[in-house]
Amino acid sequence: MSINLANLSTLKKHLEKYPRANLVAVTKNRTIEDIEQLLKMNISHFGENRVQEAESKFTKINSFYELHLIGPLQTNKVKQALYLFDVIQSIDRKKLVDTICRIKKIDLKIKTRSFFLQVNIGDEAQKSGISIDELPSLYSYCTHKGLNIDGLMCIPPNQKDPTFFFEKMQMLKKKINNELKLSMGMSQDYKIALKKGADFVRVGSLIFNEN
Repeated sequence: MSINLANLSTLKKHLEKYPRANLVAVTKNRTIEDIEQLLKMNISHFGENRVQEAESKFTKINSFYELHLIGPLQTNKVKQALYLFDVIQSIDRKKLVDTICRIKKIDLKIKTRSFFLQVNIGDEAQKSGISIDELPSLYSYCTHKGLNIDGLMCIPPNQKDPTFFFEKMQMLKKKINNELKLSMGMSQDYKIALKKGADFVRVGSLIFNEN
């Protein structure tokens, strides 16, 4: 078994301190068997980075689950993603919003019910996400187009204390819409993220035998 049962147990116990929070198990590069094992352990939220990989696995699983897209979304993959994912956490540009809205208007069978804006919280050129300065404008654009945004997502810079960036996300949430959910925190910093108000933590390597 590739699942680290001790780490998963510790993670679940820590999450019990935060009733509002949800664990998104990141299953990128994991097998269908790994996913089914997690389902048996009452894990129901899963995160995938790529549309095609997610489709190859989750269309073969019959159990109840909630699937999150946590990687970049190309406009030519939007329709495929809307049929597959319950939550898309990586909206970061107007062209993507336009494509989603156009498909939503003509296709009532799509699965996605929740959308998050991805924020480039560390202003890193190599990472996806809308800049902090442009975030209010993109949020307003989504509202104008009729695309309801439920949350904000971020990936803080490596090798830096994430506390500052998680606090900044809280400030952005309060500035834009205090009802928004926050998706922040991964294997190495989920405890800090939960303390700073995360509603979703995205954990992969800690769950599997990678640490």
